[in-house]
Amino acid sequence: MNPTSLFILTAVIEIGTGLALLGSPSMTTTLLLGASLQTATGLLIGRITGAALLSLGVACWFARHDGQSCAARGLLGAMLLYNTAAVALFLYAGLGLGLTGLGLWPALLLHSGLAVWCFLCVRASPRT
Repeated sequence: MNPTSLFILTAVIEIGTGLALLGSPSMTTTLLLGASLQTATGLLIGRITGAALLSLGVACWFARHDGQSCAARGLLGAMLLYNTAAVALFLYAGLGLGLTGLGLWPALLLHSGLAVWCFLCVRASPRT
């Protein structure tokens, strides 16, 4: 399975989300979790998260034509870990903490699908 489409889709999603968190972390978390960031610390952590997602998106964008390299396989593994953790944390936010933003369950479903897609690409990629 060629990860080109996965890299492109992930780049678009993560660059967009990263820019949203960098520009307006409180509004973005309100949309996602139904709760805004109130403190300077929360806003800073939101922006750091935005920078991390922006970095992941840029890495995926640059890897989109290099899906068979060892570096691409490493990026797929990192994306699998990230998407799986995002699903677990969104589940915890919704079920454990009772947070309910408009985007919570769609984000959970999106990351679930991306995690499965990453897993399939990792399984199919050649081991060197």
